[in-house]
Amino acid sequence: MRIARSIVAAAFAAAALPATAQEITLKVHHFWPPGAMPPSQLLVPWCDKIAKDSGNRLKCQVYPAMQLGGTPPQLVDQVKDGVADIVWTLPGYTAGRFPMMEAFELPFMSASATATSQAAWEYYEKYAQKEFPGVRMLAVNVHDNGFVNTREKQVKTLADFKGLKMRAPTRQTNKMLAALGAAPVAMPLPALSDALSKGVVDGYLLPWEVIPSIKAHELTKYHSETDPKSRALYTAVFTLQMNQAKYDSLPADLRKVIDANSGAALSKSFGEKWDASAPPARKLAVDRGNTFYTIPASELANWEKATANLDDEWVRDMTAKGQDGKALLQAAKDMIRKYETAK
Repeated sequence: MRIARSIVAAAFAAAALPATAQEITLKVHHFWPPGAMPPSQLLVPWCDKIAKDSGNRLKCQVYPAMQLGGTPPQLVDQVKDGVADIVWTLPGYTAGRFPMMEAFELPFMSASATATSQAAWEYYEKYAQKEFPGVRMLAVNVHDNGFVNTREKQVKTLADFKGLKMRAPTRQTNKMLAALGAAPVAMPLPALSDALSKGVVDGYLLPWEVIPSIKAHELTKYHSETDPKSRALYTAVFTLQMNQAKYDSLPADLRKVIDANSGAALSKSFGEKWDASAPPARKLAVDRGNTFYTIPASELANWEKATANLDDEWVRDMTAKGQDGKALLQAAKDMIRKYETAK
């Protein structure tokens, strides 16, 4: 009888436990190798933070290097369709699908990942949410300043681009390469090392942080950086997205944990860490004995003139879609400068 009463009491106690006590594991998918800076220094700490804040009721199961299948351009659909609960990717991998956010990928927009990431989040919230149906945006950020890297020929002037087959990650950066005189070759990041080793491309546009993660500094000898007083040649937009239905299915207190660890603050943090990652990554190329050149502002003026039509084209495209393209571009620039001057 005592045993029976104990079983009944245990059953009532179990029934009385709140539904929110359940543990939920989020499937997180991305294209980087696990040891790369973004997953190891940004994504994993974020997962650790939501686990801590939720009393270990929210956990991540991270799948690096496309382990859930598919290709990097398919990540945006995988999260929307629920194949993954969270993805971190570049909207620009799907050319032309997210044109509003491409404003930040136009040439000579960014000077730091910290300021531009903050601007990109604010711009997303004000103008671009409708481009991402079915997902809850957790962060929008850009990487540290991007520049030119080549295998056999140092790029010092605009004329040096002629005849070079160059890889870039997004539609706007490929258009920029064509405007500079190179032959753009579109491919996701994981394919670049093989393309370099086989001579499929002569070089690439990348920021410092990414280069060691795929050992690209061992496959290229020359690095052409822009004058630090000038705006960077380019940057690229990243998004950390969560399936909206998965978010909605969480208990209210766990949604609050997600909310408290996403948005403007997370976007800024990602940008700060991306900026901080550049010097140690650059040092690996220095230690290898690679050759460096800083393109002076006087020469960069020629590059800006050669690529100015990209701004105009983006404005026309957005205007044709019923948006005020000119106002949107100006808003993006104003937001960047606001955060650059903020204390």
